[in-house]
Amino acid sequence: MNSATEIFLGALSFVYFAKALSGSYLKSTITQIERRFDIPSSLVGLIDGSFEIGNLLIIIFVSYFGAKLHRPKIIGAGCLIMSLGTFIIAMPQFFMGQHTLHLMGLGMTWSTVAKPKRVMPAISSATDGWDSSLPLCPPYCTNPRCEKEAGTSMWIYVLLGNLLRGIGETPIQPLGIAYIDDYATEESAAFYIGCVQTVAIIGPIFGFLLGSLCAKLYVDIGFVDTESITITHKDAQWVGAWWLGYLIAGIISMVAAIPFWFLPKDLPRLETRKDSSTSSEQSKFITDDNRDHHIGYQEQVKIIEMAKDFLPSLKSLFGNPVYFLYLCSSVIQFNSLIGMVTYKPKYIEQQFGQSSAKTNFVIGLINIPAVALGIFSGGLIMKKFRLNVLGAARLSLASSSFGYLLLLLLFAMGCKNADVAGLTISYQGCVAAGSAH
Repeated sequence: MNSATEIFLGALSFVYFAKALSGSYLKSTITQIERRFDIPSSLVGLIDGSFEIGNLLIIIFVSYFGAKLHRPKIIGAGCLIMSLGTFIIAMPQFFMGQHTLHLMGLGMTWSTVAKPKRVMPAISSATDGWDSSLPLCPPYCTNPRCEKEAGTSMWIYVLLGNLLRGIGETPIQPLGIAYIDDYATEESAAFYIGCVQTVAIIGPIFGFLLGSLCAKLYVDIGFVDTESITITHKDAQWVGAWWLGYLIAGIISMVAAIPFWFLPKDLPRLETRKDSSTSSEQSKFITDDNRDHHIGYQEQVKIIEMAKDFLPSLKSLFGNPVYFLYLCSSVIQFNSLIGMVTYKPKYIEQQFGQSSAKTNFVIGLINIPAVALGIFSGGLIMKKFRLNVLGAARLSLASSSFGYLLLLLLFAMGCKNADVAGLTISYQGCVAAGSAH
């Protein structure tokens, strides 16, 4: 392995770490974003799904056309777009002003439903003019102080930023893995790709830990006196510094883009790969006979000429049994994983009364070692039974299907819904509308 390959391997590993960190951090801030922008869970789901929307918009074209262009620079450009999108997600914090708490029956902990505490603002200076003799407000109260503040449209920046993240992350995996496969020996390529995937596992660990750390910091840290804040991160109304982690993730993604701009378009092809029948995408366009005569051929390939081969290549791809099994396995995995990872933090917070900081820490502590165990055990099974590529695809589909069936058991499990004052039970001395009988 030459020095350029080593640099590319290290840079790609760091990019995998960066994208895994920012992706897991987004999952850890779902509840914080929901509270900060006062938006429903359905809208939060749309924001989270905008990443996949951006990815799907260009994934086919980037994978096909990008394989014939300068792949390192395309990956570097993708990192910069991903960094820009991450910064855009944090932008609303600097435009919205200081966070204010709603006064409509919030501020109660689950353990004090029978003796609800009076709602207190987050900043003590906000208590000026507040009449402490005012009772807690039932849902039908018409007091202006009890009206819920209208949600803001600034969440659109979060959606657009996550959409850009999805677009920027698109070329990293298909072009990066293909680049390694092109210029490494067949024996070494699997090892290098395994190294990249191993580093990628570390990203979510740091992402959830970063989410746990930022959740303990008040949302307006640096803009208000933290000594005047009268609630803690364990309070149901607490909103952590969700935006701070996006600035950190954006900087990491920007740094990760730098090495790719200095890498060559092509590396010296190893002798063992020149005659290989499995050489990747570029071998379809560059013949090995009298290679010097074909120098610069790729630069002469026109976009229209490449487009002519697009549909035949796509048809051939879907006819590949290994690819088709891998595709089915991926669909099952993401169908069962995305929804659970997105809403699991919120469920744990609301159902078990845990803080966002503790929830993110627990999720990162439990899930990531399970992923590492799955990768390790999968490798052992493949080695023991000497599975080929088709066998590995079948193993992936079988394990994904089995995991999906296990997740279906969650429908038969669960806890009783927690009592909510004013919704399922009445306030003390004030009967909620619809529960007077």
